[in-house]
Amino acid sequence: MAETIDTALELLQGYGPEFRRLSNHGPMAAEALLRLGRGEAMVGWVERYRERLDRRPSPRETVDRRLWRPALGDFERVADWRQLFDEALTEDGWRSTLSQWVPRLAPGLAAAGFHGLIRTAHAARSLSDSETDLRLGELAEGLAFWAARYQEMPGVPSGARSGSATPPLALLDVPFLPEERRVNGLISDELASLNDFTPFLPVVDLIAIPDPVRTISGITATFARVFIANMDSAAFSFIHSVTGPSALRMLLPFLEEADARTAVRYAWQAAAGLYAAVGHTPSIGFEPQIIEDDELIDRAVATRDEHAIKFTEACLREERIHPDPAFRESAGRLSASLGTPPA
Repeated sequence: MAETIDTALELLQGYGPEFRRLSNHGPMAAEALLRLGRGEAMVGWVERYRERLDRRPSPRETVDRRLWRPALGDFERVADWRQLFDEALTEDGWRSTLSQWVPRLAPGLAAAGFHGLIRTAHAARSLSDSETDLRLGELAEGLAFWAARYQEMPGVPSGARSGSATPPLALLDVPFLPEERRVNGLISDELASLNDFTPFLPVVDLIAIPDPVRTISGITATFARVFIANMDSAAFSFIHSVTGPSALRMLLPFLEEADARTAVRYAWQAAAGLYAAVGHTPSIGFEPQIIEDDELIDRAVATRDEHAIKFTEACLREERIHPDPAFRESAGRLSASLGTPPA
């Protein structure tokens, strides 16, 4: 019998959203493996991956569904947030919960280097296929992680349709954080270095959003090129400037039009924030490699690396929507840089 995401979620039951401040990629990478058509590799990958994980923390105090804002960004409350979302999913249903909570959490979608958003999106995609208790629990985990690591960027959308640039043109107006103020750490730390960098404040309004779906394509294609141009200095940061906005795409069907536009603007802001904080070069020319899907996927799976697996799945998905050689090129380069680990 073919494996499903429920198989992986069962194996990952009881593990927390982080270990040593790193995000638990297990459910996301497992779901990506299935989408890549490599379900036969999923169980072995999950069994190896979970050896590094920490156990799930216990609840401390109820998060009030009416007075929830004080608990945003408090990671000590992550299990409390899980309880809140378990209740919301039971009472309101998962689609309604997403339509209500994604707009609330969108200003902080940079949370944990986009991983709250990404985990939520992979869970929602699984639920769109089939509703099971394990998948509902995984959605609650994703939303709880997003809320508990909630991280806003400096700058709030003006509300007016002031942006006029496409993402690649807007990127030229993103100011660089001075080298002496840059940090080398987790993505959340890199983004936090912008908190008192006032030149970054207008960035959120730079782009035009004529259509959320097409704008996400512009963002992901732009940052696939940024990834290629900055591989030597910030490869892992810029992986997430593609996978984060791409994950938001999976949540657009559950959002009202106005909420979708605002969420896309925040996705642009967070991706541009990484560029401001650690980037150096907006784009470089490259000679695209001709790599067929199966070979590209096999290379990613061979690395056993969760980032290569998720990045390759996102790039191939984005390429199907908006053909651009940067997607396939960037995925191939990441897998090549990681290589194949010893048996």
